[in-house]
Amino acid sequence: MNFLRNFLASILGSLFAFGILFVMFLIFISLVGASEDEASVKKNSVLELQLQRPISDYTGINEVDPFAGIFEQSQGLDEIIHAIEVAKNDERIKGISINNNFIIAGLAQTQAIRKSLEDFKSAGKFIYAYADFYMQRDYYLASVADSVFINPVGVLDFKGLSTEVLYYKDLQEKSGIKMEVIRHGKYKSAVEPYLENSMSEDNRTQLSELLHSLWNSMVTDISRNRSITESDLNIIADTLGGRTPEYAIKSGLIDDILFYDEYEGKLSNALGLTTNKDINYSTLDEYVKYSNKKILKKGDDKIAIVFAQGEIFYDEGGPDIIGQGIINEAIIKAREDKKVKAVVLRVNSPGGSALTSDIIWREVALTKEVKPVVVSMGNVAASGGYYIAAGADRIFAEPTTITGSIGVFGTIPNLTELAGDIGINAEQVGTNANAIDYSLFEPMKESFKNRVQESIEDTYQTFLERVSQGRNLTMAQVDSVAQGRVWSGTEAVEVGLVDELGNLDDAIKAAAEIAGLESYGIRKFPKYKSGFERFMEDLEGASVQFKETLIKKEIGDEAFMILKELQSFKERKGIQARMPFALDIK
Repeated sequence: MNFLRNFLASILGSLFAFGILFVMFLIFISLVGASEDEASVKKNSVLELQLQRPISDYTGINEVDPFAGIFEQSQGLDEIIHAIEVAKNDERIKGISINNNFIIAGLAQTQAIRKSLEDFKSAGKFIYAYADFYMQRDYYLASVADSVFINPVGVLDFKGLSTEVLYYKDLQEKSGIKMEVIRHGKYKSAVEPYLENSMSEDNRTQLSELLHSLWNSMVTDISRNRSITESDLNIIADTLGGRTPEYAIKSGLIDDILFYDEYEGKLSNALGLTTNKDINYSTLDEYVKYSNKKILKKGDDKIAIVFAQGEIFYDEGGPDIIGQGIINEAIIKAREDKKVKAVVLRVNSPGGSALTSDIIWREVALTKEVKPVVVSMGNVAASGGYYIAAGADRIFAEPTTITGSIGVFGTIPNLTELAGDIGINAEQVGTNANAIDYSLFEPMKESFKNRVQESIEDTYQTFLERVSQGRNLTMAQVDSVAQGRVWSGTEAVEVGLVDELGNLDDAIKAAAEIAGLESYGIRKFPKYKSGFERFMEDLEGASVQFKETLIKKEIGDEAFMILKELQSFKERKGIQARMPFALDIK
């Protein structure tokens, strides 16, 4: 029996090793081919902009890493915009085709790409857009094109923005798993999903105002490029006036209804070609490999860009997690680098650990003492995300950035009712009056709740102080725009939380101006493990994913959701300065 087991283990080990060698061989072939990237961009080419992978602000690719870019699951916004900027001045690239996107990006990221495409057109080059169907965000991007086309049986989604918030009060009562919520007294709407079954009017009002602000920004951009008044665009949205290709063309949202081969005919004409077969396409991935080698900003002096993206945890951090380890190391490197004359902190985060936020805030404050620090906000820079930004010399946000949410709370799971239902009784023994702190299986003691409440109030006051000092506002002024309220970038400028509307490039230019730089290079921090390294690490996680699938099948979707919710709260240690529910804006 042991012989058979060892024999099978040897076979599996050999197959696994063979698989690794095969993957390495494929990587080697791709690296050999990479040397031909520049030659693959032919004269009279069209850059094909297909954005069908998730977009993150920054992938942290190290260009000298031989495995850089391999197995990357996301596309870097910085690389996309850089590629468009390089293409603008590349004589071989005559135009851009925005083709069949299904963009997985936030509104601010989409708006940033859109702005770079407008700049591309200023060089006298064309942009055409085509899709079998346009989701709303896809159309927002495509509307920047000179001409927009759709498949004859396609669909165009243009109806306005919405979001959905899930409420868990009934679920808690039915399951016996309760979330004990402790918050600053005025911080209500953010945690109401755990306390109520329906949305309060205050929360509905603030979300409605946020959505209208974001939508107005989109409509303004579309109006400018499509020559349709904003009022008419809202009428089109209200009446679903673009729901069919015929309606879309009558309303002015698109220019023509074409099959893809006919669309290629348009591209051929724009290139001065006689047949579609002669079109030279350069895919975005191919062109990024080329454009990454092109340095547009040069100089002995440097501006450092530190990318902080993801939820904030008390952790080392990574590509999708802001931890005090990696981020502070990056900030310190930028601060101590004598060639770096200014720092731009790019924030894209809904917040998280209040402790970690304050630890990062401190490094930002220390850096500000010796060189300028400018913040650029991405899709969201809320709560803890705003906390780490508040101390900068200047703050930039996109009009569609979601920011603010200045507030602090704690949510602690309690299983008392569930334990009673299934026959579990927990007994505690301790040495001192406060030795027995908190048990999942006992009702929360008032003394424990008071201690946590005290800590939350102290943290909230500290948060207000950080914002007050950084924004030169009184504590009362900060408190009036705080209380967990979320704002669009446009609104945040009006209430004083943000200095100016602009993208990352605008923030870089401002940092250079403050530092007195006319010419400068760029250094990006931090560097992460390559996609290949993460892929190899994830192989051992495959068994975990398989186990989760089995558990979900065994206990059902609802119970599995509760389990995952408990796991997520387990990871959120300490007091939280974060948006407790994700705003999935559609």
